[in-house]
Amino acid sequence: MGRVDENVPAADLGGGCWRLVVRNGRGLRPQLVVGSETSRPRESNSLIVDSHHHLWDLSKLDYGWMPPGDNVLKRNYLPTDLEPLLHNNGVSATVLVQAHESVEEADWLLDLFHANDFIAGVVAWVDLTSPDVGEVLDRLIARAGLVGIRHGAEHDPDPEWLTRDDSIRGLRKVAARGLAYDVLTRPHQLWQIPLLAKKVPDLRMVVDHISKPAIATGDMEPWATDIARVADLPGVYCKISGMVTEADHSEWTPDDLKPYVEHVLDIFGPGRVMLGSDWPVSLLA
Repeated sequence: MGRVDENVPAADLGGGCWRLVVRNGRGLRPQLVVGSETSRPRESNSLIVDSHHHLWDLSKLDYGWMPPGDNVLKRNYLPTDLEPLLHNNGVSATVLVQAHESVEEADWLLDLFHANDFIAGVVAWVDLTSPDVGEVLDRLIARAGLVGIRHGAEHDPDPEWLTRDDSIRGLRKVAARGLAYDVLTRPHQLWQIPLLAKKVPDLRMVVDHISKPAIATGDMEPWATDIARVADLPGVYCKISGMVTEADHSEWTPDDLKPYVEHVLDIFGPGRVMLGSDWPVSLLA
């Protein structure tokens, strides 16, 4: 990775801070520090960071979660596809998030991190219930670039995966290594996050996609009440991301999203919120 340049102010981006680091003598690169205590910089030092996007190569892995049939997701999405979009929208850095539950993908994402300066960190998947999860985490950390772990609790066969004993053991390994945990849930699972926080109090968590409320129908409850309880936990952050795919794909408007965004900002505050495109999944809507 290179050394951190302590003379460069960190940029407060909501839900975490970024510091510019020297990488291989090729200039400055943002580095994610979720939940940093770094002081707020001047506006001129701010960066725009996409905190949540994906990349995939369909020749490498089978992404069974993709909708059936011919659709916009059924093609490769690689750094060369994303980089022009970042440039055109003034985005300086990104967080690359897993889209396949395999260590093979984790290694590939870290390869992309090392090959592309705009990727500031990787949120990967590992089997958190495996007895050797600590060793796997250590190997991935040694490669540099790993900032967090994610498991798809929303689609796990066990609806209470987040509070299982073997899951808790693995998440304690994540916390002990200073990694963040991206919580991918549906609203009916939000009640488990306070229990998880109690069992692993030093685990920093990031709720992905505001936990996918029913935007298409306009329902706020019980999501609004349950996520407010999550926001009471000081070590939990929230990504405003993945919302358009929970809205009406063909008819959504910004007004459909507004009450959900306002609620998240109200309960978490801007210092514990980050924005993510969820590209290219967002192209479905």
